[in-house]
Amino acid sequence: MVGPFTIDAYLPSFPDIEADFGVSRAMLSQSLAVYLVAFAISTLLWGPLSDRIGRRLVIMASLLLYSLASIGCAMADDSNSFMLFRVLQGFAASGGFIASRAMIRDAHDAQAAHRAMAHVTLLFAVAPAIAPVLGAWLHDLFGWRSVFWFLTVFGGCLLIMTVFIEETHAVSRRSSIRPRSVIAVYARTLMHRQFIAMTFCLAFSFAGAFLYIAGAPSVIYDFLGLGTNDFGKQFIPMVGGLMLGAYVSSRLAHRWPPRRIIITGFNIMSLAVVINLLQVSYLQASVLTIVGPLVMYVFGLAMLMPAMTILALDCFPDNRGAAASMQGFFQMSVNAAVASIAVPLLHTSSQHFVLGQLAFMFMALLLWSFAKFRTQPTI
Repeated sequence: MVGPFTIDAYLPSFPDIEADFGVSRAMLSQSLAVYLVAFAISTLLWGPLSDRIGRRLVIMASLLLYSLASIGCAMADDSNSFMLFRVLQGFAASGGFIASRAMIRDAHDAQAAHRAMAHVTLLFAVAPAIAPVLGAWLHDLFGWRSVFWFLTVFGGCLLIMTVFIEETHAVSRRSSIRPRSVIAVYARTLMHRQFIAMTFCLAFSFAGAFLYIAGAPSVIYDFLGLGTNDFGKQFIPMVGGLMLGAYVSSRLAHRWPPRRIIITGFNIMSLAVVINLLQVSYLQASVLTIVGPLVMYVFGLAMLMPAMTILALDCFPDNRGAAASMQGFFQMSVNAAVASIAVPLLHTSSQHFVLGQLAFMFMALLLWSFAKFRTQPTI
């Protein structure tokens, strides 16, 4: 939940941060982009490190650094220092993201890991609903800096909780962290066509939803003409769709093979994109017409995410930390491109957002068409 909180909680504060630092909306959007770039790059460090020293120590170290970086954001007195501490937040936030994925697969077989990942998605989905609403409430009462003081406390509480987590990566299975060994592992992941196809497929699938998450200020303020306290009208229904999709995925884990669950998720997402195209062409912009298709889209996304994540990790059973790192790196790199390039280019109209979602969906389907023919028919 650290990632969604760090991305979404400060979105309602954009106008005030822009005014305090004297920057434009496009410029402030780069604070999200630099966070995501740092998140993506640092995953390449945390994964091999968790394979070497264990998952628990990685989570603890990253949460400590995250809390310190959040203090820096809260105390920043200009845009440059704010951007720097956002970079440090991104560097730190990826540690728990990567280590936790590897922990799930350490502790469970394939079907149980699918169910566990779906349950994690349920909890993960709560954060985007709470974060902007809580951020708006803190902003109205105490100003935008209080959002980052909250993130400091949140990171500290999680650090205390981590003390009670058991290590899942046995000492006998730990791998070398020598640069040559790490580079060799990453080279194998880059040469594994099925792994790369599924990883980018998942990244582009998520990008279709993340476009609306990163562009939420434009959706709320510009497309719908709403105010600071209205972010929940977008995020709460979307989170409901994510939670329902994750629940359905967990229930189907022992009944359907992963390929069938993934295809069903894609069918639902494709229908959502078609409905989105129709509504933007023929209907007046409203919460129902804009958010409704998004709910359907994230429902299908939450169905396929756990299955595809586990299938990709299983390509490298002896280096799951490194595999999770590459997953995180590519996913966050795509998210960073969405925030830094797609949102500034497309934020002028809702039609452009819909076309952007269509493009991401098309790329995801192409990659899945390649990946599914390279998987075993039993999965």
